[in-house]
Amino acid sequence: MEYHQDRFEDASLLIFKNDEVVALLPANKVDNMVYSHQGLTYGGLVVSEKLKFHTILECFKEVLKYYSEKGFNILQVKTLPAIYSKQPSDDMLYLMHILDAKLIRRDMLSVLNQSNPIKYSKDRKDGVKRAKKAHLIIKSDDDFDNFWNEILIPNLQKKHGVNPVHSLDEIKLLKKRFPKNIMQFNVYDQQKIIAGTTIFITEKVVHSQYISADETKNKTGSLDFLHDYLLKEVFTEKTYFDFGISNENNGFKVNSGLQYWKEGFGARAIVQDFYQLPIENYKRLDAVLI
Repeated sequence: MEYHQDRFEDASLLIFKNDEVVALLPANKVDNMVYSHQGLTYGGLVVSEKLKFHTILECFKEVLKYYSEKGFNILQVKTLPAIYSKQPSDDMLYLMHILDAKLIRRDMLSVLNQSNPIKYSKDRKDGVKRAKKAHLIIKSDDDFDNFWNEILIPNLQKKHGVNPVHSLDEIKLLKKRFPKNIMQFNVYDQQKIIAGTTIFITEKVVHSQYISADETKNKTGSLDFLHDYLLKEVFTEKTYFDFGISNENNGFKVNSGLQYWKEGFGARAIVQDFYQLPIENYKRLDAVLI
């Protein structure tokens, strides 16, 4: 998280059992509120797979007690979608229920289960055919500069008036620090870049962090071609392919065109929840175990 430390006031915690770190909570603070880190896509209590429910409960109770003693009143928690966990890990969802946490946002991820794939739609198949006919070329060249400057930034500025969450320098820094977990794939028509995607890789999941193409994408099928290649040639051993969210307006709206495109590959919905809870409710955890 160091690359964006200037944007947030850190409030992260390490939880020890004896002298061993058994859990941690990446977090930041704003006034009297603590956030399960606003600079991270996924959040919540990160625990060792050795931990059982009773220990996770105690860890989270100590976290809330600590924040309470420091004068904080509210904690916002963003959850980790189940596909990203190595083991079943809904302990936190259960604790949200006990703590009377309020669901304040729900995003919908479009995820393809590669162990049980759904056939492509006709539109996606036709897009791949058009791209092959146009002799487009895909390169894993990690050329972030051209993708950011010629495709991604202009598109985001034109459509939404915003910049990518990661600046070009930041994504390069992350790539340097995590060379096996971040890859850039670009599509070229002759020597000209026309599309690309920035891929984040975890043990079970491949996630398209950024997907963007020039105005020829519907004519050339560049993005269909690119993702067909990733699914069938590059990441066949991964269990899930996460196309990310199509949500806007804090989860209340869905970009139907974007959702239609993702579902055309066989992607289906998985949710990520965001909760808010009074920190003083930690006392309720004393009476859970009988």
